[in-house]
Amino acid sequence: MGNVYLALVHHPVYNKHLEVVTTSVTNLDIHDIARSSRTYGIKNYYIVHPSSTMKQLINKVLNFWQEGYGASYNPDRKEAFRIVKLVDSLEDVMLDIEKIEGKKPLTVSTDARLYPNTVSYNFLRKKIKDDENPYLLLFGTGWGLVREVMESANYILEPIYGPTDYNHLSVRSAVAIILDRLLGEEWFCK
Repeated sequence: MGNVYLALVHHPVYNKHLEVVTTSVTNLDIHDIARSSRTYGIKNYYIVHPSSTMKQLINKVLNFWQEGYGASYNPDRKEAFRIVKLVDSLEDVMLDIEKIEGKKPLTVSTDARLYPNTVSYNFLRKKIKDDENPYLLLFGTGWGLVREVMESANYILEPIYGPTDYNHLSVRSAVAIILDRLLGEEWFCK
C-alpha cells in the first residue's frame, strides 16, 4: 500500500489576513483524521503543535481514548488513536519518519489554491503505488500552510473542487477526500 504518513500542521499556518499564526486544536480533527488515517492505512498521523497548553489538551483526549474509560467503551477509537503522534514541529515529523524508514519522506503539500507545479491525484497515486519511498501528506489548518512549506514540498497536490464556486472545506473533510482519492478502492483495482 505504500509508506504514507500524514501531518496536521497547526504552526506555521496562515490566518485569513495571511499572517503567520498558530491555530487551536479541534477535537473533531483529532478523532476524525485518526479514523480516516487508520481506515486508509496511514502509518502515523502527526499532530504538529508547539504550544504546551494545547499539547496538554491533546494528550488528555488521546489518553482518555487509549487508556481511560474511552478505551474500553470504544475499542475502535482506541485502535485509530494508536497511530497518532503529537510533535512540536515539522522537523520533528521528518526526523521521526527518517528514523522509522531509514530515509527522509517525499513531502506532499495540500492547499485549496492552485500552484504552477501542482500534480494530479492520478499522478501521485501512481507514484505512491510504484515507489518504495515514504510519503508525507501535509495538511494545514487555518488558512493553509505557509509559503515556505508549500515551496519546500516535493509535490503540491491539486485542490479539491466541487461543482460550485465555494471552496472552503474543513481540513478533516479534505483529508478524507484526499485519502480516498489517493489510497481508496480504486488504488487496489489498478
